[in-house]
Amino acid sequence: MSKVGKKPVDVPAGVTPRVEGQNVFMKGPKGELSFRVPDDVAVVLEGNQITVNPRTETRQARALWGTSRAQLNNIATGVSKGFEKKLEINGVGYKAAAQGKSLNLSLGYSHEVIYTVPAGISVATPKPTEIVVTGVDRQQVGQVAAEIRAYRGPEPYKGKGVKYEGEFIFRKEGKKK
Repeated sequence: MSKVGKKPVDVPAGVTPRVEGQNVFMKGPKGELSFRVPDDVAVVLEGNQITVNPRTETRQARALWGTSRAQLNNIATGVSKGFEKKLEINGVGYKAAAQGKSLNLSLGYSHEVIYTVPAGISVATPKPTEIVVTGVDRQQVGQVAAEIRAYRGPEPYKGKGVKYEGEFIFRKEGKKK
């Protein structure tokens, strides 16, 4: 039995869910998202709750049971509240600036890195050393944050680079004389 899959997905106030076969659509104040539930899993909308159950007792169905429930919960949260990831930039001269649908990053290279922000995601820079990625789709927010971090990940000696807020960077000791 899946601990996650057994719990029904509570649909928040202001979100209207719709189930059409294996497709689940949710519309809320932040936007609209849909998810195609795998064929091994059955979806039932009962009032203000969505219940997910495996159709068979195969290993594949049980694996997709909890995953499908988690995806539906993320969609419900995304269209009602949205998701946010914060990135911090450490290093002398390292900074970021949001300009429309692009993000200019100065990360110690001989050139500026220009990242084009995909549709559905917004990027803000409250401080030159802080980046806030927000959006409705949790997977897309995490992917954009990971792509920005990948331009210059934090290095272990001085901790310079782009890191997630609250991320611990294991520090190494430098050379000794």
